[in-house]
Amino acid sequence: MSDRYQFEVPERIRKVKPKHNYTGFGYFLVFCAAVVLAAFSAFKLYLISLPPIHNLEDFKPNIITKIYSSDGEIIKTFTAYTFKKVELEEIPDTLIQAIIATEDKNFYHHAGYDLIGLARSIVANIMAGRVVQGASTITQQLSRILFLNNEKTFNRKIKEFVIAARIEKSISKDQILEMYLNNVYLGSGAYGVEGAAQIYFNKSVKQLTLPEIALIAGLPQAPSVYSPFNNLKKAERRRNQVLKRMYKMRFITKDEYLSAKKENIKLNHTPNVYTYNKAPYFCDYVMRELDKLGFDEEDISQGGYKITTTLDYNTQLATNDAIVNDMNAWGLKGDKQQAAVFAYNHVNGKIIAYAGGKDYSKSQYDRITQAIRPPGSAFKPFVYAAALEKGITPNDMVEDMPVKIGNWAPRNYGNKYRGNIPVYTALMVSSNVCAARMIEYTGIRPVIQMARMLGLTTPIEYDYTIALGSNGVKLFEFTRAYGAFANGGFKVEPYAVEKIEDSKGKVIYEAPSVKPVKVMNLSTASEMTAILKTVITNGTGMAANIGKPAAGKTGTTDDSKDGYFMGYTPNIVAGVWVGNDDNTKVGNLTGGTVPATIWKDVMKVATQPYGNADFQYASYDLTPFKAGKAVKIITPDAVQKAFDKKEKELKNKSDNANSSENSYTDETPVETSIPKIIPIKKKDVKKPETAPTPQPESSPSSTQIIEEANKLAPIPMASPF
Repeated sequence: MSDRYQFEVPERIRKVKPKHNYTGFGYFLVFCAAVVLAAFSAFKLYLISLPPIHNLEDFKPNIITKIYSSDGEIIKTFTAYTFKKVELEEIPDTLIQAIIATEDKNFYHHAGYDLIGLARSIVANIMAGRVVQGASTITQQLSRILFLNNEKTFNRKIKEFVIAARIEKSISKDQILEMYLNNVYLGSGAYGVEGAAQIYFNKSVKQLTLPEIALIAGLPQAPSVYSPFNNLKKAERRRNQVLKRMYKMRFITKDEYLSAKKENIKLNHTPNVYTYNKAPYFCDYVMRELDKLGFDEEDISQGGYKITTTLDYNTQLATNDAIVNDMNAWGLKGDKQQAAVFAYNHVNGKIIAYAGGKDYSKSQYDRITQAIRPPGSAFKPFVYAAALEKGITPNDMVEDMPVKIGNWAPRNYGNKYRGNIPVYTALMVSSNVCAARMIEYTGIRPVIQMARMLGLTTPIEYDYTIALGSNGVKLFEFTRAYGAFANGGFKVEPYAVEKIEDSKGKVIYEAPSVKPVKVMNLSTASEMTAILKTVITNGTGMAANIGKPAAGKTGTTDDSKDGYFMGYTPNIVAGVWVGNDDNTKVGNLTGGTVPATIWKDVMKVATQPYGNADFQYASYDLTPFKAGKAVKIITPDAVQKAFDKKEKELKNKSDNANSSENSYTDETPVETSIPKIIPIKKKDVKKPETAPTPQPESSPSSTQIIEEANKLAPIPMASPF
């Protein structure tokens, strides 16, 4: 350049040669960047040089994964081509656009992989501290579907790149897209877009509306998470994200976008869920357990695994039949009228039967692990167990007469009272007033502690009314708690997955041995079992009698909204709940009716392998009912005085404890503040003194007591049945 041009260029805009003043660290960064760039270039050259895959267009995947019961019955399969294969021309352009916008916007412009997109996603994930962006192209996803598994390793990712590059050399882009749309897993047993259209909307893929197309296009990223059968709200949010992407890429107009967002999701009411599924609620539980073990649904569906479970197929069939037949016999045929059954071996933890509802095709809601319903009188054994731990014995006497504790005056079912009766008889006939006396004697805290030790995690009010089952429970936890009565005071965690084998037959998982946890004294478990056996032979649970040693308890809540039967044998514990999903009254339902008969029909089959085995407890003689001494809590006056004294002590302790976590009032949320305490041993407990039976002239008459009790609302009113 001449001096003339140099002179005319203003000094302020002349380009100044930068001065290179790199530090040692700077040179290192430049070197690393160069190495990475060279590696990317070399890897790309390698991918370009790969040969095609012969006959790829004729590839057809077989049945992928099977789930078996413990006795070898196939209870579920994951299989491709659930519905007929569809040609690309039969698939709406809008669906193709939705998939491309969501999964791979550069699909028609790359060679099967996107190294720049990979680098971008790595940076985004590092910045976010978690996985927020994926980098797999549609071709890479197809390579994983056809030839790989979902293990999250660097080695698999390299294979994915290699196979994707070879696929791109073997078939056209349209063929790749067609094969992907026919094989991608879309949740709830649906493989391919035609399968998803049929399962979710009961229509052909050609008939789908824009909102339905967007919902399906949002599923490949996380089929279980976004399945509308599993979580409708998440499915709707994901659908709207897809619609927004389609709008931004100008596949749809703004009006179409806004209109589609407002559409309600209208699902198929009778979905043909799962190609082959004989125990759907149980299989859902298996999937959740597999997820905890590190297997996601997509991995399972395409991993070629053989999954052996603990389910006893004959017992499961009996469970399904008992729910339908026994409820129909009682006239409970409506969709909202439901039942749930959970049974497992309390010795080894193996789940043998699992039904979270009456009809999975109409409701996938799992009433075993998700529903929280009050148990009524079925909670009373926890109160009595706490009393036994404190020194009461089954043959001690308790007054079955109206009682008032503070402002609470519970009444017996039908206002029937029996005077002084043995403790075991009080539970056998499910006396409400005796349960109230028991919790007043033991205190609220030990009862809550007993429930917590046995495994209940749902909220429990610090209130005397819990004695009658006013708090809600989950059937799963409630059944597990009863298992400790049968198992010598040891709690065992139920499980469903026994063994997993890969496609080559290699065992990659085997369930470890269970670890029992001691939660109560052996003597308490033995005495509780002796008492609860009388419930079935002579008490409120006679409809559950299976003709062999068994123990159990009925439970019914206010206005017959919930009915329970919880029971066990020396090997199996099972819980049954019956009620309306909308928490309304169910006719004349009690725990001793439909729940008891369902339990009986299930346990007849479940206990067949064990014959007439009896409990391995030392024999305990229950004294035949006769008049005798009553325990310290027998009189209404004594109960009220004890209550007032404890209320004063609690108030003083609350005022002076400076919000200590061991201070309790009626408002204290015990489920979060009560500490874990080792159950009291009988040998450490001083036997409570018995109070003399009050003389008739010094105490109110029975008629007066009953009349006074009837003036106060029972909170709650538990039925003994």
